[in-house]
Amino acid sequence: MTKIKSVRTRVWTWKGPTVPPTGNFCTNASDALWIKGDAMQSFRFHQWLTCEVECEDGTIGIGNAALAPTLVKQAIDDWYAPLVVGEDPFDYAYIWEKMYRRSHAWGRKGIGMTAMSAIDIAIWDLMGKLVGKPVFKLLGGRTKEKIPVYYSKLYAGPVADMQAEAEEAMKSGYTGFKSRFGYGPKDGMAGMRENLKRVEALREVIGYDTDLMLECYMGWNLDYAKRMLPKLAKYEPRWLEEPVIADDVAGYAELNAMGIVPISGGEHEFSVIGCAELINRKAVSVLQYDTNRVGGITAAQKINAIAEAAQIPVIPHAGQMHNYHLTMANTNCPMSEYFPVFDVEVGNELFYYIFEGDPEAVDGFLQLDDDLPGLGITISDKHLHNFEITE
Repeated sequence: MTKIKSVRTRVWTWKGPTVPPTGNFCTNASDALWIKGDAMQSFRFHQWLTCEVECEDGTIGIGNAALAPTLVKQAIDDWYAPLVVGEDPFDYAYIWEKMYRRSHAWGRKGIGMTAMSAIDIAIWDLMGKLVGKPVFKLLGGRTKEKIPVYYSKLYAGPVADMQAEAEEAMKSGYTGFKSRFGYGPKDGMAGMRENLKRVEALREVIGYDTDLMLECYMGWNLDYAKRMLPKLAKYEPRWLEEPVIADDVAGYAELNAMGIVPISGGEHEFSVIGCAELINRKAVSVLQYDTNRVGGITAAQKINAIAEAAQIPVIPHAGQMHNYHLTMANTNCPMSEYFPVFDVEVGNELFYYIFEGDPEAVDGFLQLDDDLPGLGITISDKHLHNFEITE
């Protein structure tokens, strides 16, 4: 069997046009601070990392990471790549444990786990290409005819603009929509009224036969969330996402135990054990890890099994092919998040400019190809003029 010959990383920095930041378009963890300028600045990621794992026969698997790409690149180049080169890619469980345990003193969260994720995703893409099968077939196969997706944009803004965006998106057959809150604790009761005004306005457009998800992006605190939940209940949200900072697991559990609105989270959790804690403490009713943060596909499959045993649905964060394959192969993953192709704003949009092959939603669903090996994506050369690429 062919062995892994090399690991190549590149950081893609977007230099093209961007949507300028606007105030109160999404709460975030920095809202608790006195900040001048764009409070979302540290949560915008206008960089992406690609990780290419090549075998001796020339086959290349592609992985990626969106968190702190320059730091992740250094971690892979200096530490993880030497652990991987020379290994059989089909020994993926051994490779994962080797990376995890040999960097355990510093790498089990954050940068280290993100670096491991990029390599692991590339290895699964590589395995699929080597056997001529899509990754979801290696994970157990098709559990759905096609994947339902929910429209995930609707950043907070003028009410009329949000309604117009929702109305236009309704034409594409989505049966779920996610909106962001623009106001949090620092904005007081007036901010609460602004939040509620936008939720009510969206329900006026999409009605009550369509799922509405609401996201705080860690911008609230426990007290504020406890005050808001009863006010939100009448709008029947499917979930309230990341109401408090990721480390406040007790806060998640308390809010979820109130039984008013289901609480979701996990986008900023790392590792199998971290997600298991969220499940075991009943901190979330919906788990939302991202495969390129949580340890890759190898770790994600373990988390899916734990979540299924607890009857907690898993709806991975941000869509993208590494998440779609897991959703297709698991009955406990009922749908996917979907960001429409759009000008670069927060950063999720970069996936469409770096890669080719990500499926486009049609009538509220997307499809994976049974005959396309690996993840089904390639690195595009169409937008190179808009990137600065660091080897």
